[in-house]
Amino acid sequence: MLNIGKDIASNDYAYLDASRSRAVLVCGKRGSGKSYTIGVIVEELREAGDVLIIIVDPMGIYYPMAQPNREQERLLWEWGLSAKDIPIVVLVPGDPERLYGGREVVGAMEARGVRFKQFRLNPADLSPDAWCELFNLSINDVMGIALFRAVQNLARRRKEHFFIPDMIDEIEADDRVADKTKEALLNRLEMAQDWDIFSTHYQELWETFDLKAVNIVDLSTLDPGTHGRRNLVVDVLARDIFKRRTIARRKEELGLIGELPRVWMLIDEAHQFVPSGRTTLAKEALIRWVKEGRQPGISLVVASQQPSAIDSEVLTQCDVILCQKITNSLDIQAINSLSQDYMAGELKTLIRKLNRQGEAVLVDDEAEKVSLIQIRPRKSYHGGGEAKG
Repeated sequence: MLNIGKDIASNDYAYLDASRSRAVLVCGKRGSGKSYTIGVIVEELREAGDVLIIIVDPMGIYYPMAQPNREQERLLWEWGLSAKDIPIVVLVPGDPERLYGGREVVGAMEARGVRFKQFRLNPADLSPDAWCELFNLSINDVMGIALFRAVQNLARRRKEHFFIPDMIDEIEADDRVADKTKEALLNRLEMAQDWDIFSTHYQELWETFDLKAVNIVDLSTLDPGTHGRRNLVVDVLARDIFKRRTIARRKEELGLIGELPRVWMLIDEAHQFVPSGRTTLAKEALIRWVKEGRQPGISLVVASQQPSAIDSEVLTQCDVILCQKITNSLDIQAINSLSQDYMAGELKTLIRKLNRQGEAVLVDDEAEKVSLIQIRPRKSYHGGGEAKG
């Protein structure tokens, strides 16, 4: 059980049952404490142990968890808690020194307890469709057909072991592709190689994770729009973990030891990855997580300032809601549509009762319970506040 705060009415502790797979929505307008709440959940998961914890961080704000929360020591004492740092590994899609601005910055972060690991994606881990979508190509036009065929042919012959130079060679050798089309495709592939997010030798992606630490996939250095690189990383991660956990679960049922424990993945700014009304590279994989994650033992937490911007297929599958202060009418409507028969009233009525930072409406469908809670103080340092000075 994760102790995430206290019931405002009864002063009893408020718990989230993490013994089974969960789909959790955390939402609240800017400054309401949404990212702070994500940190509380992570701290509790870390204490519970025996799960792999992954934070998808598009803003680069979670690495300060490597330091204890000295700023709120008095408040922590009142709650019977104490400041505590958390082992952190920041997973960087590329070279940290190049992406973070040099050795001085990386060294200063390491001095604060942050460990870095580089990771890159295997080109073979993308399906032919994903490669086309990455370059915004239709599989019905000549460029899309040529790229789809090249990836498909390589996958048949080489399986997991092919890389961007192999794709370039495959396209150049295809006599059915016009020179102009080849040139356009090769330019795109050379650009993708310059992104520095694709590997030049095969590596098992799941082996990048540290089971004894909180793994932060820092996407803040990747452009959120052009060519969907953030979504590309999340898509490959989500698919690989789902596959690995499915295999591990089968082994566990046979009394064997699985290579990957249960997984909790927490995604901030989730509307970037599962938006309402449009597709992204990661959307299909993440919807599968919330719909089918119970069997392989994977849990997903999606957090956003704009719950109305998250696809309804995700919202309706969430069996836990932690809603902090929201005022936008579309967001209130989106949350209110999740009201259930066991509630005494509509969710929008409870949302209006939230007055202070850190207060939230907690809805737990498994327990068929709804309450107003105060999120507990963080033990580790919170890096999501506004810039000072």
